[in-house]
Amino acid sequence: MPSGYPDEAFPGYAAPLVVKSHQSGRVACGLAKFGLIPAWAKDNKISRHTYNARSETVTEKPSYRTAWRQRQFGLVLVDDFYEPSYESGKAVRWKIQLASGDPFAIACLWDRWKDPQTGEVLVSFSMLTVNADEHPVMRQFHKPGDEKRTPVVMAPHLHDQWLSANTAQAHALMALTHMPELKAFSAPSTLATRQQMA
Repeated sequence: MPSGYPDEAFPGYAAPLVVKSHQSGRVACGLAKFGLIPAWAKDNKISRHTYNARSETVTEKPSYRTAWRQRQFGLVLVDDFYEPSYESGKAVRWKIQLASGDPFAIACLWDRWKDPQTGEVLVSFSMLTVNADEHPVMRQFHKPGDEKRTPVVMAPHLHDQWLSANTAQAHALMALTHMPELKAFSAPSTLATRQQMA
């Protein structure tokens, strides 16, 4: 595991990412920026809008489609993540974990971007999301009337399948039926209620 990353990762922060080489089969874990910067981007400002990628449109969106076609599938390692609940009428931060309490991994897309000013190569990622209308835990979050979404929590026995998947297999793996059991509870904070990871 890499070190030197914050306890909670908002968009723009570093988090541990696992990737696999399709040539050598080597698996590696390093720090990557939360918010994908596509290779063609002129600067890194796009990352403010690319921390989540909708599974339904990932093949079409310019920010994601090259990473998708190149099968740049990764797993971001987390202990939990947060979503806003509006049951009280106001946004209250809730923590979501595995029912087991174990650390887990969220499916993502990653890309490399070279800063034209400094020449630095930056690895970044977007979490993949699916509709959560039918999920027993995740359907309770977000504003009333908004579509319910959830990051794709990948069950441990599917980690290597995800990292090794072709695009058809990856689509099939991004399903609620493949997600492990989750639990959620209120965890108010002075921090913003936008989605974050710990």
